[in-house]
Amino acid sequence: MPRKIAVLGSNSFSGSDFIDLLLEDKNNEVIGISRSPEKDAVFLPYKRHKKSAYRFYQLDFNKDIAKMSKLFDQFQPEYIVNFAALNEVAMSWIYPWDYFETNIVSLSRLGQTLKNKKYLKKYLHISSPEVYGSCNGDKEKQEFNPSTPYAASKAAADLFLSTMVNQYGFPVVTIRSTNVYGPGQQLYRIIPKSIILIKKGIKIPLDGGGLAKKSYIHIRDISKGELLAMEKGKTGEIYHFSPENPIAVRDVVQLICDLMDADYEKMIQVAAERPGQDKIYAIDSSKARKELDWTPAIGLKKGIKEVIDWVNQNWAALKDESLEYVHKL
Repeated sequence: MPRKIAVLGSNSFSGSDFIDLLLEDKNNEVIGISRSPEKDAVFLPYKRHKKSAYRFYQLDFNKDIAKMSKLFDQFQPEYIVNFAALNEVAMSWIYPWDYFETNIVSLSRLGQTLKNKKYLKKYLHISSPEVYGSCNGDKEKQEFNPSTPYAASKAAADLFLSTMVNQYGFPVVTIRSTNVYGPGQQLYRIIPKSIILIKKGIKIPLDGGGLAKKSYIHIRDISKGELLAMEKGKTGEIYHFSPENPIAVRDVVQLICDLMDADYEKMIQVAAERPGQDKIYAIDSSKARKELDWTPAIGLKKGIKEVIDWVNQNWAALKDESLEYVHKL
């Protein structure tokens, strides 16, 4: 019998890569749900599977929970993996109510809908280390200290789901990963944005001079970790996925410049720091390494080379795309 999996937020960078990984296993039957139509194959790697056990449904997480419930009852997924969220931190200061509507109110409706679905074995919830605030090697049980409306919305969602576990035994497994990157990422993110700006000869704005330290990890390493958590994770548990050492944003841009033979000093421009920027973003992933036998395999230099190659190979499709985040609810 095929293993049935539903992925919410299937058009997202992380959701689409996870689907691509799932479809490498012919035993998986997958449905994807997103509020927008499917994007071009440039941004959806799973489209390389020409004849696959995958179906897409355009449904809005904020408006179509009842329709989603009927779809789940028809498909009867053993696993639901939820990537659906508003997650651009800076915009959460401008539209905080939208972040709470999507990231907690709609999520709570979904939880209430799913709690009595007998066919559901595991609900994988994609959270964020942002709930900890500035974190430096924090473990899974670190207290919440959110520093942005986005982080507060994710913390509220995590707390709600923990009550669902305690009250109903809802089979939640929570994932918190650090700064994901890779081919197909949204172009407003620092790595693809820097590559495109270098190709165009335009200066790269570094918020706060790029002093904040991040923990960049390749999308496929994260997807493999999420799959392990889906298969082996225990109800109520939280798993971190992160590299061992954080790196300053400016050093990442320096690496990109080096790989592209660009002059770093001429290519960067210091910009104002964004509100709520945490100085360091690093978490302890030893639990996932021990309990799930997870290990990241793609180093930063190799991963950035992959993104550069992706941009070069798809330059005709990417060169005129906007590099700014567009807020949608």
